[in-house]
Amino acid sequence: MQALNPPSPMLTDSSFDSDSDSDLEEDDDEVINARVYPCWLAYSAVLEQRGFRLDTVKEVRDSYSEIPDHFLRKHAGDREDALCPDAGLCDNLFRGSRTCDGLRVMVKAVHRWSREFRVICLLHCLREDPMNHCIPILDLIESDDDDVALIVMEQWSSQLIDDDGPCNLRLFIAAIRQCIEHVTFMHQHRIAHLDISLRNLLTDYKGHYAYIDYELSRCFDSQESICIHDFRSTEIPPECEHGECRDPFKADVWALAILILRACKLAGYCIPEFLRFTQPMLHSDLRQRPSMTQVLAAYDEMVSSIGDLDRLPSPH
Repeated sequence: MQALNPPSPMLTDSSFDSDSDSDLEEDDDEVINARVYPCWLAYSAVLEQRGFRLDTVKEVRDSYSEIPDHFLRKHAGDREDALCPDAGLCDNLFRGSRTCDGLRVMVKAVHRWSREFRVICLLHCLREDPMNHCIPILDLIESDDDDVALIVMEQWSSQLIDDDGPCNLRLFIAAIRQCIEHVTFMHQHRIAHLDISLRNLLTDYKGHYAYIDYELSRCFDSQESICIHDFRSTEIPPECEHGECRDPFKADVWALAILILRACKLAGYCIPEFLRFTQPMLHSDLRQRPSMTQVLAAYDEMVSSIGDLDRLPSPH
């Protein structure tokens, strides 16, 4: 991959905690897994060489006519060709487009030695597996000079239900299965997501759903201890309330059950079968929770037991 030559980024806000017993290794781990806040102007040229353009004032004005000029001047200046960041995004994210066809993209800057980048690279290598439901990665760009890596991906939406009306039950069931299937796939490859939630789920409005934000994710070797200290996540299972996660995979199972229940409420489908299905996943004793392979099998069995899906009313 092409090396970049921008100035060194500022690293802050550690997102991980080391499992190492060495204080030195722990400090290194915190730096490596810190969030990266790059100078985006320094990366715009190499992105253009790779076929991508970061949004400028002109492009944002042409695409979003409702954005007032004073807002653009405040965040991007007066020049039409000045880069225009999205004020609603973290500073390590930038919107753009693919130059050949105008496809909307999102560029994320991470530390090239971070767990997040390791997980993304692994999932990208396994992208042909039908169980792997990830946002398509369009390019991975690494810098040997400042340890920054850029992840260029398709831009999907966090608005899981569009404005066209209520969610069709068959589509809803298929969407939930994708959520279950991807976590099953990750666990088969010894990857724990560790921040499964509705806010980390996106859609392309073409029937595809994908998780994002692998900042907390970890890929474990078969012999590696999987206990995590100072555990942080959107959805915290009861055994992790004091900051220790003894089994990240069972924490994912619990968080996935919460996601499914929240999705049912959002879509308006309070179906008894779904409530019964999630009960074992929410067991207070993590040893009693099913594995993701068992969850996927139980979901297919539950769906088949519902019978005629068309008999169920759509939400209003």
